[in-house]
Amino acid sequence: MRYKIALLGGDGVGPAIIDEGVKTLNAIERKFGIKFEYEKALIGGCAYDDCGHPLPESTLSIAKDADAVFLGAVGDWKYDTLPPEVRPEKALLGIRKALNLFANLRPVTVFDELTEASTLKPEVVKGVDIMIVRELTGDVYFGQPRGIQEINGERAGFNNMIYFEKEIERVAHVAFQTAQKRNKKLCSVDKSNVLDASRLWREIVTAVSDSYPDVELTHMYVDNAAMQLIRNPKQFDVIVTGNIFGDILSDEASMISGSLGMLPSASLSNHQKGLFEPIHGSAPDLKGKNVVNPIATILSAAMMMRYSFGLDDAALLIENAVKSILKKGYRTQDIYNATQKEQTLVGTTGMGDLIYNEILNL
Repeated sequence: MRYKIALLGGDGVGPAIIDEGVKTLNAIERKFGIKFEYEKALIGGCAYDDCGHPLPESTLSIAKDADAVFLGAVGDWKYDTLPPEVRPEKALLGIRKALNLFANLRPVTVFDELTEASTLKPEVVKGVDIMIVRELTGDVYFGQPRGIQEINGERAGFNNMIYFEKEIERVAHVAFQTAQKRNKKLCSVDKSNVLDASRLWREIVTAVSDSYPDVELTHMYVDNAAMQLIRNPKQFDVIVTGNIFGDILSDEASMISGSLGMLPSASLSNHQKGLFEPIHGSAPDLKGKNVVNPIATILSAAMMMRYSFGLDDAALLIENAVKSILKKGYRTQDIYNATQKEQTLVGTTGMGDLIYNEILNL
């Protein structure tokens, strides 16, 4: 078996964490006798520096030709003064749209060994296992009209929150099917008491639920969902929501696990091709310091095995290797507690090496 993977390191710590992800994939090659072919491409600020655009056509071509895309992170403060259309973040929106990546899966899992790393009480976070399904190609990030104009003598900024029923339908099906493989509970999050777009969202999700009678569907307003994630996160199994709500809620939920550095993600199309990346940003201040946690990227590689290649055994092996290393007490800076004598502080490459060897030894 041979699979083509586009490597988009991006900016800041992105290339370094992708290196550790590739290290993990190299171990999977050795363990399972499969072959990964890699092709690198520029995205984000480094692409803008090279050719004047954060998402060059050459990068899109490589991504479209690959079986999966492995992405680090984009962005840097030095690009904050660029026009909006060439900011590094535009590359993320662009590649999602170009590859029709409409469903973003973000698992929030609290490892038993990391319950103390969360800012919430251990009894609140222990055993949390949530999958957030975020719609990725609609909402205010893509809605038209948008812009900044002078209206009645003063400047006004505006973005259009718009959803088409087909966009809601397809992500709802993904969410229900995901719930069927878990605990058969789905919570749809919206703001239908205020927003017309959310009223359509709730109507369509409810209609789709007729095709999944084995899944319990509930609805929750986004402000209440934000509170409930902190008050009682274990009440959730699968959450489905729109683009902007999902962006905010999944970052909030990441802190249940103790660190953004622990959470992977998969952005999927109607086909097997997907884009896999950690949910954290480029952290330009940490570039070159060998301190960033690569586990989110390594777990993103596990999601690649499962969702793009159908290699469930490989995915499980990666996840078990991560659990084993954490159980042995190894920690990167973001999840390290100096008062715990059984913990050992390691860097980015050190954690990658440990997980690589653990995969080979399991």
